[in-house]
Amino acid sequence: MRFETTPLALEAAFDGGKLTSDGGLIWLAKADEELGNLCEKIASHVPEWRKGPSIRHSLVRLVRQRVLQIACGYEDQNDSDTLRRDPLLKLVCGSLPETDGDLASQPTISRLENAPDARACLRMAEALSELYLRERSKDGAPPERILLDFDATDDPAHGDQEGAYYHGYYEEHILHPLLVFDGDTGQLITAVLRAGNTHASRGALAVLRRIVRRLREAWGEEVQIEIRADAGFAVPEIYDYCEKEGIGYTIGLISNPRLEEIAQDLLEQAKRESEEREGEKVRLVSGGSYRALSWEHARRVIYKAEVLEKGTNTRFVVTSRSDEPEELYDWYIRRGEAEGWIKDFKRALKADRLSCHRFWANQFRLILHAAAYWLMDALRRKLVEVGVRRMQLDTLRLSLIKIGGRVRQLLTKVRLHLASGHPGQRLWHVLSSADPELAHE
Repeated sequence: MRFETTPLALEAAFDGGKLTSDGGLIWLAKADEELGNLCEKIASHVPEWRKGPSIRHSLVRLVRQRVLQIACGYEDQNDSDTLRRDPLLKLVCGSLPETDGDLASQPTISRLENAPDARACLRMAEALSELYLRERSKDGAPPERILLDFDATDDPAHGDQEGAYYHGYYEEHILHPLLVFDGDTGQLITAVLRAGNTHASRGALAVLRRIVRRLREAWGEEVQIEIRADAGFAVPEIYDYCEKEGIGYTIGLISNPRLEEIAQDLLEQAKRESEEREGEKVRLVSGGSYRALSWEHARRVIYKAEVLEKGTNTRFVVTSRSDEPEELYDWYIRRGEAEGWIKDFKRALKADRLSCHRFWANQFRLILHAAAYWLMDALRRKLVEVGVRRMQLDTLRLSLIKIGGRVRQLLTKVRLHLASGHPGQRLWHVLSSADPELAHE
């Protein structure tokens, strides 16, 4: 290419040689190592579909290549055809950058993603849960309390995929993953793929049972467990299980005429106060006892009545907690933080790029994206620990990972020459030295 608008004529060509556009791959590889070699643990559950002695790429290398590509922002399998020659990606996947062969191409990556079945995916999900348990108690002391934030999200379908159905709420054909985060730390505990026509609560109780069992096996019966979720999870089976097992719950309720009647007096009071304050916004919160027809007994319900410029608004929450109504409602709406974590998972890590045809291939993809999320989030946590402000993962990628460099394979080492004008140098120094003074904003 040639440009005539610069002070001197400029020519550009892809002939720079052994260059990488993702110098921060070394930090992702380090994060994988510090997380107990997560890619290796996932790969250990991938069935070997290849036969014969001519296997070029180990399962561990294939999984690591795919996870690192996703973390770098290359979610498409087709990207492997070019990235397989990236010298730094080759290095962190266990190959010498200049003298060893290239990494796997798109057809091999596609066959990898289609190899697991339901049982293999379950084992990988368990590996993610084990990682969470290890990281949550890495300071040596088991936590006294665990808050589980349950949420469902939409992954738009990319074609005629198994399990993709039209969903009226989202008004498109989707797959419908269930995500569980630690509500206090933001760590991703599990990601379960479901069909697009699945109700938000479908399978939630089974997932909750498994998580509770593992938490208690790891930390004993005395660990306090709570679940927080929106109205999609407001089903009696969850309340009944939580009450039987001594698990706290705070779950949104879909409005109905009986609930609106309960909140009517509070709403009228909010309207009067808003009029007295010349139309200012007013929010009042109260609580009481309520029993739906499908419930075996009455439960505590917190309700909010709010007057806004655009009209009135009521919201309802069923809970086992005994906090004051306003305090409890404020605590409940902090579950909105989980929506930010899901945004990172879907936008920065492209977790909604589930475009395989087979359902279990897409479940495997979801796990691969979850692994990439763990690597990126581990780097973010390390930076936050030394005083760097918390960033969205796409911002972190631009600041730390997307840096051009030349890779030179020498006799006894590999030398990485990075772009000297890159604005993320300070983050590199912080990670290298772990010196809080270098993290000054």
